[in-house]
Amino acid sequence: MTIRPSSLLLAATNLGGDPNATGLPGSSALQQLVSGVAFWALLAAVPLAGNLGIAWLVLEGTTAFSALLVGFTGSARALEAGWKYLLLTSLGLGFSLLAIVVLEADAGTTSVASLTWEALAEPARSHELTVVAYLLLLVGLAAKVGWAPVHNWLPDAHSEAPPPVSALLSGALLPAVAIVAWRSADALAAPIGGSTTRSVLIGFGLAALAVAIPFLWRGLAWKRLLAYSSLEHMGVIAIGIGFGSTLAVAGVIVHIVGHALAKALGFWAAIPLLEHEPHAGRAAPRGIARSAPGLGTSMGISLGALSGLPPSPLFVSEVLVVAGGLSAGRYWEAAATAVLLALGFLGLAQALVQVVAGPARRGHRRPPVALRSLTLLTLVATSLMLALTAAALWLPTSVVVETMTRGLS
Repeated sequence: MTIRPSSLLLAATNLGGDPNATGLPGSSALQQLVSGVAFWALLAAVPLAGNLGIAWLVLEGTTAFSALLVGFTGSARALEAGWKYLLLTSLGLGFSLLAIVVLEADAGTTSVASLTWEALAEPARSHELTVVAYLLLLVGLAAKVGWAPVHNWLPDAHSEAPPPVSALLSGALLPAVAIVAWRSADALAAPIGGSTTRSVLIGFGLAALAVAIPFLWRGLAWKRLLAYSSLEHMGVIAIGIGFGSTLAVAGVIVHIVGHALAKALGFWAAIPLLEHEPHAGRAAPRGIARSAPGLGTSMGISLGALSGLPPSPLFVSEVLVVAGGLSAGRYWEAAATAVLLALGFLGLAQALVQVVAGPARRGHRRPPVALRSLTLLTLVATSLMLALTAAALWLPTSVVVETMTRGLS
């Protein structure tokens, strides 16, 4: 049975895709609602999992439901992006499953109790087998979180999913997977050495930054630009986790929250943007502030925050991460991070200038819709980001950071 209001919802979310798409074959608004709620529930369970095996099961569950949401509009591009996301992330999690098998074989048991975070930290584990398992685990999680070079699904999924789904994937799913990688690195630091676990994370983070920069310098469609920005920011989070010092961990916390706020605003702005300028789904938007000042302001705030323009909380978090690398004695890695972040900033700053003050494209433009809700979200997100910037000055000396770094020191 098809619920009639779904046609309105599908029309609102079929942005930048096939205008004749009517949703996934045989789907209804109720089915899509169930997928969304199940995805939310599984996502909330990720940081609560006290066991690597349970965490893997929850992440695999998010893959199935989020793939349905990526292909929500039913257009050819959306279905292709959904299948690509499903196959690549499932393949990656297959490597993580192999890592779990290796860890259980090393423990000499098939009991799920051997996969608790406390049990994984047992120093009696075989060093060689644990190193192999850790590398397999990180490669699998990297495919899910979108770290380079196994990030191929990320730009297509973000571009073709409805904007609210893209915001959920970028601002919530990716950091949740990074938390599992963090807890795994913390737990396995005892049997294989903290320097090894951290170096692997730093390597993934630097690779993500390096791969993202050339794309940030190109003129990309709005949602695709936000997708490659996610690749950059997940790299920053990986580097901060790898540094592991008090300043770096504070930077990671600020970065996760600030990134989620800025991405939520950016993806929500895609709804009136694609109504105002339909070709922005396939080409870089220009001069939006000239033709739609309110919309251009919201996009500018989102892009300015993501670029790390002061007083963005992401500017503070990136400074904390680099300072944390220096305090941890990772001088070359911190210097490389600073250089790559500067290059990324220049690319996003160029996009910011083009979006806000660049010459407007000629052609038919329609008045943007949903600006009232976008304006409200802009005010809320801006206020929260400024508050987060202020809180970041207090965070390094807080109990929160002390608790999170206790197992990493």
